[in-house]
Formats: sequence, structure tokens, C-alpha cells
Amino acid sequence: MTAYLKTNERIDDLQISGLRIIQDPKRFCFGMDAVLLSGFVKVPDGAEVLDMGTGTGILPLLLHAKTGAAHLTGLEIQPESADMARRSVAMNGLEEKIDIVEGDIKEALNLFKLSSFDVITCNPPYMTGGTGIVNPADAKAIARHEVLCTFRDIAAQAEKLLKTGGSLFIVHRPNRLSELCVTLTEFHLEPKRMRLVYPYAEKEAEMVLIEAVRRGKRGMRMEKPLIIFDEDGNYTSEIKRDYGF
Repeated sequence: MTAYLKTNERIDDLQISGLRIIQDPKRFCFGMDAVLLSGFVKVPDGAEVLDMGTGTGILPLLLHAKTGAAHLTGLEIQPESADMARRSVAMNGLEEKIDIVEGDIKEALNLFKLSSFDVITCNPPYMTGGTGIVNPADAKAIARHEVLCTFRDIAAQAEKLLKTGGSLFIVHRPNRLSELCVTLTEFHLEPKRMRLVYPYAEKEAEMVLIEAVRRGKRGMRMEKPLIIFDEDGNYTSEIKRDYGF
């Protein structure tokens, strides 16, 4: 396994289907948001799936283990992250099931065919560009701030790449919820399912999971809240059972 590693990198066990992932703590390591999104996503058997801004490939790996997708593609603009993702795919022997494409989300239609995906996933930067950024070229800044693309860019490309009736799944921050819904509907991506994620039952929500359907009919289902920790600070039974924490 160490043959796949470069300086400062490590191999983490994903605790599912024997999968492992390469990460570099000095860049950006995946967090709980990506894992929660993988549990919220619904992928039809035989589907073609695209993960926008895949980072080191965490979502394609998890969705391979959790779904019956025919093929998964990760799109990543940062060469170092794309390289790590490709090596993780190779390390797990999944080169025929998962492709990693280096490229810009804003130019996705130039990389993939129109209406070619059944499902698109995205764990986008949560913060607007310019807010608290120390180094805009830093990998962590790119992952957290809208430096290289905005949510509007993501929605615009998703509309073009999804088949009619296909779904976009995102995880984001609740303080931007009204903006997210307005932008999604502008690009004919109708919000159909939503779930708020709370650290504790008595705290405010910290994440929101959304499914939007291209050209879907109006009407959204609000799923029951997802609570991460119980009152003693331990993971709730749902988090342990459904997400493996």
C-alpha cells in the first residue's frame, strides 16, 4: 500500500467494503459532511454518477460501496488532489468503475456530454469568496471558500449535465438555504428532499442535505432531523448504524 503514497500522505481506512483512501493532512481531508452526503444520496441501480469537486475522491469511493451505480466519475480542478484520488482508485482496484477527471466545474459541459448523468453529487465550498481567506491558492481555502467556483456555477452545469428527472445532491450550510433554493429553481432543479443536520438536539442546525430534481414537479419533503451526538456527547444510534461512526 505504501507504494501509492507520496511525502506527507497517509492511508485511511474507510470502514466499508475494505476501502481505503489517500489523504494529505497539510492539504484538505474529508469530513463528516461528505460521509453524511453519501448516506443521503439515492442512486438507481445502473446509474451514471458525477461528483463535482471530488477532492481526493471520497464520494465516488463511498458511493461505489453503498450503491449499485454502473460508473462513477470525480471531477477535480486541483492537480494534486486529482492525483491523490486516482491513486486511491488504483489502490482499491477500481479503475474500471471510477474515473477521476482533472478539470474546472465551470467548464464541465466541455468535458462531458449533455444530459449524460443520472445523479450528480457535490460537497461545495460553503463560504463566499473573499471571506476570511488568507491564501486563495491554498488547497484548504479552495475547498472551503468560493474561490474557483460559486454555487451558481455548480447549479448551471448540473442543469446541463443531468438527464431530465436526474437528481443533484448537495450538502451545505443552513445560513445559505434561501439562496440555494432560489438558485436551484432558477436552473430548473426543483428541491424535492431536505434534511437538516444538528450536532446536538438542542443546538442549531449546522448542515443541510438537499436533493433537487431536474425539471421536477413542485413539492418538497422535509425529512426528520439528523442528530449527530446524544446528550452525553456520544454518536447517536442512527449515526452509528447508518454512517459507521
